[in-house]
Amino acid sequence: MKRVVVTGMSGITSLGENADDIFQQIEAQKNGIRYMTEWDIYPELRTRLAGPVDHFTVPEHYTRKVMRSMGRVALMSVISAEKALADAKLIGHPILKSGETGIAFGSSAGSVDAVCEMGTMILDRNMDKMNATTYIRMMAHTSLVNISVYFGIKGLSLPTSSACTSGSMSIGQAFEAIKYGKQTVMLAGGAEELSAPGAGVFDVLLATSIMNDSPALSPSPFDADRDGLVVGEGAGCLILEEREHALARGAHIYAEMIGYGSNSDGTHVTRPNQDSMAKCMQLALKSANLTADSIDYVNAHGTATDHGDVAETQATQSVFGYKPISSLKSYFGHTLGACGAIEAWLSIEMLQRQKFVPTLNLKTVDRSCGKLDYIVDQPRDIKAETVITNNFAFGGINTSMIFTIGDRND
Repeated sequence: MKRVVVTGMSGITSLGENADDIFQQIEAQKNGIRYMTEWDIYPELRTRLAGPVDHFTVPEHYTRKVMRSMGRVALMSVISAEKALADAKLIGHPILKSGETGIAFGSSAGSVDAVCEMGTMILDRNMDKMNATTYIRMMAHTSLVNISVYFGIKGLSLPTSSACTSGSMSIGQAFEAIKYGKQTVMLAGGAEELSAPGAGVFDVLLATSIMNDSPALSPSPFDADRDGLVVGEGAGCLILEEREHALARGAHIYAEMIGYGSNSDGTHVTRPNQDSMAKCMQLALKSANLTADSIDYVNAHGTATDHGDVAETQATQSVFGYKPISSLKSYFGHTLGACGAIEAWLSIEMLQRQKFVPTLNLKTVDRSCGKLDYIVDQPRDIKAETVITNNFAFGGINTSMIFTIGDRND
């Protein structure tokens, strides 16, 4: 079996495009949530809250020709991938086009604008809005395809579209592709663009926050008074690399990925299953050849929904006992297909900094939630070597990933 390390990372979030800026905002106890005046045209939409990326840097070399096949989700994906490759010092490296580099990347869906273009054919009985790139921008694997074409990557392609586990499942599958010797380098991550229909999906389930007059106070994962999730957008990308290859070229290693677990509930399309969540975490521990005592911090899925928070925390307690835990979604909202990648990136950053962020807006833990060491109020210094980050999606699809900075001689 090959060992897998992280040699590059990047992301785009509603709180910034680099870790220093993001952590500065987090330490100031700010989130990226705002009232969406753009959604006032939908009177039946209960929520007006979201975590939009109001600005991200598009490099000058991204010409109109380069971007013509990219909707917003693909554009964020390609930019985050380029930044991660630059961080890994792999831009222009011959391995990218050698067939030894692959991509695993996902999103819940493609760009909504492209969906609307195709929808006009059905609704208006004409094709005026459609063009040669409509389908390319709409398809669920638009991010992976655009990354592949932009960098000329010819290796393994693993597109994932599994709602809230799209990004984490991509990283997990990339990890296994290297571990089992199929590829030497993998670009792995996920992205999502914000849309009113994306919020509407949860709104009709009465799962969204309606604290429309208090964007700074929502979402509030695990809190007794939480009233639902807030949708967000963004992108995240990790460069995973076979350890010996990384060492041979003198790459900086942020962490080693040592475990991945994934399973399905097989019970209900939207209601989370505590037992399956716990089993997923146990699968990741088995993959890493670790016991639960080895985990120093749990990065929660933590969406701020009633059933989700309770099932997840009860499952976490059953596996790990009283462990430090927090939810990054309290800062960015639920970025859907991007959340697994963004949270993996920032979990590794927390591990590097030995400082773990609190769950924002958590004042009183819901008594129904598991008995865990909830980090609140201020970032906490923890002498940590190993973390687990969990994501759980509609359809009962669960993922758990384990990263370490500890010295492993096996």
